[in-house]
Amino acid sequence: MLGTIFLICAAYLVGALPVGVLLGRRMGFDPRLGGSGNIGMTNVTRVGGKAAGALTFAGDFLKGFLPVVCGRLLGYGADALILTGLAAFAGSLWSVFLAFRGGRGVSTSLGVWLALAPAPVAVSVTVFVAVLTLARIVSLASVSAALVLPVATAAFGMPVKYLLLALVMSATVIIRHRPNLKRLLRGEELAIGLLKKRSSPR
Repeated sequence: MLGTIFLICAAYLVGALPVGVLLGRRMGFDPRLGGSGNIGMTNVTRVGGKAAGALTFAGDFLKGFLPVVCGRLLGYGADALILTGLAAFAGSLWSVFLAFRGGRGVSTSLGVWLALAPAPVAVSVTVFVAVLTLARIVSLASVSAALVLPVATAAFGMPVKYLLLALVMSATVIIRHRPNLKRLLRGEELAIGLLKKRSSPR
């Protein structure tokens, strides 16, 4: 029991590491002061360039992937692994290091699900890539992938506990994208190719 609690707490702290902010500090910028102010890959790319964005994605992905993999290697069961993934995801959204603020959780949730149940997330990634290729709007691709994840989880016949996790994480990702969704409805959300050409209050 104590081991499970320690794993969950450690997962939260790992998830709470503000990769975009830490990288920005090393590279001479603060993503919170530019673009949308978000600390995730898209805004870090906008403010600090492609290399910074790629490194932020990798770090945020590993924040979700590594805690679940470590729990699996230590022999923990599905319930503990689900809570571990949820804790890492929560840390990325409400970081203790940023006064309980954070990103939108997309990259970290990808890491969690790839370690936990690769099949459903493979469908979500396919949808993300397809929507991004067609619309070239990251937020739209992210929300589309989030909507598909619970459906894919159910379609693959995953246990109810996995479906509940998918519903919670997907709903949270969508809620975190509310500003983007409002801009999409107004036709103001910028496509990838326009991000460097225009600035938009996000």
